[in-house]
Order: sequence, then C-alpha cells, then structure tokens
Amino acid sequence: MSNTNHIPREEGIDHSLSLMREGYMYISNRRHSFNSDIFETRLLGKKAICIGGKEAAEVFYDTEKFKRKDAAPNRAVQTLFGKNGVQSLDGKIHKHRKAMFMSIMSADGLKKLTDTAKKQWALAVDKWQQMDRVILYEEAQEMMCRTACEWAGVPIQEDDVKRLTKDLAAMFESPAAVGPAHWSGRQARNRTEKWAGELIDKVRNGKVNSPVDTALHRFTWHRDPEGHLLDTKTAAVEVINILRPIVAISIFINFTVLALHHYPDEKKKLKAGDEKYARMFVQEVRRFYPFFPFVAALAKKDFTWNGYKFEEGTLTLLDLYGTNHDPEIWDNPSLFRPDRFADWEGGPFSFIPQGGGDYLMGHRCAGEWVTIEVMKVSLDYLANKIDYDVPDQDLSFSMVKMPSIPHSKVVIQNVKKRI
Repeated sequence: MSNTNHIPREEGIDHSLSLMREGYMYISNRRHSFNSDIFETRLLGKKAICIGGKEAAEVFYDTEKFKRKDAAPNRAVQTLFGKNGVQSLDGKIHKHRKAMFMSIMSADGLKKLTDTAKKQWALAVDKWQQMDRVILYEEAQEMMCRTACEWAGVPIQEDDVKRLTKDLAAMFESPAAVGPAHWSGRQARNRTEKWAGELIDKVRNGKVNSPVDTALHRFTWHRDPEGHLLDTKTAAVEVINILRPIVAISIFINFTVLALHHYPDEKKKLKAGDEKYARMFVQEVRRFYPFFPFVAALAKKDFTWNGYKFEEGTLTLLDLYGTNHDPEIWDNPSLFRPDRFADWEGGPFSFIPQGGGDYLMGHRCAGEWVTIEVMKVSLDYLANKIDYDVPDQDLSFSMVKMPSIPHSKVVIQNVKKRI
C-alpha cells in the first residue's frame, strides 16, 4: 500500500492563461476550491505544483529539497532578474554571493540609507510644493532612483536620472506583460546592464572612484569562492539588483498613501517619533497589499512532504500573497490592522511579502531591511511632515495586473510642509 497522498490536480492541458487572468489570486483560488494547501497544474506546458501556507513556505525554503537555478521563466530572467544573479544561485556559491549583499546591510549602512532617503524626500517635497498635481507613483520612482544611486555609490548625471528611473521601473513592470510592454522591459534590461557594465569597468580601470563602503565598490571587487572577480556582466546584474528593488519601493509608497487615506483612524495613531507603531503600520502595508504574487523553485530531488510526493525537477510555486492572507496564520486577514504586529512573534515562514526563510543561508530577500527602513522614512513624511489633498480619482487596484498599483497612480495636490 502506498504511503503517499494524492495531490489534487487541476484538469486541462495548460493553465497559463488562467494564471494571467487571475494574477495574485490564482493559487489562493485553487487552494480554496480544493480545500488544500497543495495542488498540481500545468503552466507553460510543464507540470507544476503550487503550495501555500506556513508549512509550505518552510519546505519551499529547504535548500536540501529545492533549488533556484533554472526555475524562473526566461521572460522574468530577461527583465526582472538578469542572468546569473543571486536569485538564481544555490549552495556554496549562493551563500558566498548572498554574503556580499548582506555586507552592505550593516547598522551603519542602513543609517546612511535612511539619511539619504530623508534627504531625497526633502528635495522631492520642495519640488512638489511648486506642482499643481503630483503623480505619486512616478515621482516616488524618481526619488527612489536618486536614493538608490546615492546610497550605492553609483554616479549619475542629472540628465540621465529620468532615463535610468524609467528603465529600472520597466524591469519590474514588464515580466508579466505581453507584447510591446514586455519587450520594452527587455530593452531596458539590456541598456541598463550595458551602462552598469561600463561603469564597473571604469571603476576597475581607475577612471571612476567608488567609496569603499558602497555597493558599487564591494560588488565591483567581489571575488567568488575560487578567488576570481565577477565577470563584468554578472557584476552589473548584481549592482542592478540593488538599484531596481529600491525603485520598486515606489509601489509600497503608493499603497502607504492609500492606507493613510482609507484608514484615517490608523493614521491618527502615527505620532512623530513613535518607532514601534510606524513599524507596525509599515509591516501591515507589506502584508495587506499585493507585491510579489509567488516565487518559483525546482525540486532538487525526489522527496515526500506531508505524504505528497515531489519528483526531481518539478516546478513549484509558493503562494506569497495567499500566505500573507492565510486565515490559518492571520486573524481576519482581509482587515487592515497594524496592531496585529504589536506582539507578533511569527517565524520566517508566515510573513513573506518578499520571500521567507533565512537571509544569509536561504533565499529571503536581502533587501527586505532596506524596504522597511525606506518605508518608515516615507511614512513619517506622509503622516507627520507634510500635508496634501487626495482629489477624487480611481484609487482601486487590480489583483490581476502584476505588479499592482492604484489605477490613478495616486494623485496628490496642495503639498505643503508642516511648520
């Protein structure tokens, strides 16, 4: 008699179009209909297993059972990730490369980041006070690009800021797009890798000075476990892996304004200097609103989990959005309640807006600390340092389009500094 359970299976030849039509809810919808945290489907012509929930996240981030190499679809590699980036590595080389990223996440490094973000917010507010209307998503992208470049030690000419901002944004806006929008993302990736590669070569040739405590310097001179410098293209990909995610924080900044607008009682609790409640609010924005829908890995070997058999090479998707809204983990997950984080002691597998597991040994996003710190700075400005109006507009957001942002991109008016 078999000791394995039958994995619920979605009937049909391929369900890629269903995933595109349902977006963030694709996995959650089927977890609900199957009444199971695991089901089998077919995506892009291949068998795939979809999983969600705390236990699922724990097994998904077990590096003995899953690997990242070759898991991401080519369209994501060509736009979002780039080839040979840290996200696609496993084992010893992944641990070594991840340590490179974590080396810039020191207390001093994060302090410099927050100081830079505050500076760029102040400059942006000065500009916005002179504008009739501010399209926050676009303005926040540029502000985050300036923050990212200054913090990472990446020199950029003023005339190039808008172009770089647009290209970095296209990388995370285009992986799920089709047609011209997707090809625009690929072209943006190619342009930015070429630019970053030329910059790295100039640093190595002594034509550009890069401060030793910056990402540009550390990534340019990083050596692999065998003692070799990263090739120029790979180093360029990793520099972009610092810049692009910081620009993507513009998505969370938009949702922060949405939360402040829709939940005024929560806004009243945000007092200047209240570090604890600010962090709670930021964490609830990250849990509540859509960001990454899911992440992919390949089964590293045959194994059995909770009685379900996984075969080597099987594509497996972990439901990030659904896990952050799982009623088995969260009380009333459809409600926006920052106080749920007041005494939160959840482990690294229950709250996973940017992935789960361990930062250094596993595949949890190294930039999560960056996101939290920049969001706290942004929240303080939006709640305590400026006043603004939110005129009538379409503030709804899609659960299908990935990434999701409010349809109006959040327009604000009459921006003024508080005295």
